[in-house]
Amino acid sequence: MHSERNDSGPLAGAADGGCNPAPASAGPDGPQGAATAESAGHQEFILDIGLSWLASKAPYPLWLSAEDYDRFVPRSGPVDVQLRLVEDAVTACSRTIIMQIGEDVRRLLGSPLPDEVLRTVWLGATKRYFDPAEHGLTGREWLRRIEAAWITGIRRADAAFVPSPPQPVTDVRLRRAVLGQIGAVADVLEHAAASGSVPDLVPALERVVSEACADLGFRLFLRTMKAYFVEIDEDRCDAFTALGERFGYPEFLVDDNLNVR
Repeated sequence: MHSERNDSGPLAGAADGGCNPAPASAGPDGPQGAATAESAGHQEFILDIGLSWLASKAPYPLWLSAEDYDRFVPRSGPVDVQLRLVEDAVTACSRTIIMQIGEDVRRLLGSPLPDEVLRTVWLGATKRYFDPAEHGLTGREWLRRIEAAWITGIRRADAAFVPSPPQPVTDVRLRRAVLGQIGAVADVLEHAAASGSVPDLVPALERVVSEACADLGFRLFLRTMKAYFVEIDEDRCDAFTALGERFGYPEFLVDDNLNVR
């Protein structure tokens, strides 16, 4: 079982997810790759990437000290708090994490998934710490706001930046493999999420895998397993890890903070 990490600000250093700039590398089955990116002989310590990383940061104002709250949290409201995470991450975090945020968002926006599914997976991954609907935003509108903040942040350093078209992982074998792992814990995860006021989470995750991207669907699934601290055994953890290796995930992305008995 892995313990929860506590940061001193919304974008902590390398010990919490690789928040120090470095180039990304490609994995064998997913464009995000990055088993462990290296820069000038330094190995990054990355616990998550992309939209699943962002979801893990959603509750950060709740555990900031009073001093850091005044320093980091915008006074303009919860939406801007979340979007500032995106903009500030561009200069504070690993490129592996940052570029994947835009890739993930664009994968979802380019999919046929309905707003309610997009909202549900976000609520599940964040343990409902931030609900776009409470601020007048649909799931798709919220993703567009994230994308705009991501582009704004990158263009501060590169004014000519133009995002590449998304590259969702649509391999049938990988989709089946992810759906198999979700199915193995579906009942207990759905019960935990429904108890936390996020019903129908498992079907929504399955639709992300089947209709958008196997890689992103798997990472959002892992994030929800961690958010609700769903217990699994060592064999299931090994199966998750093996699947993560097929996507070329950073070494600790899969098992960090999983509830393994």
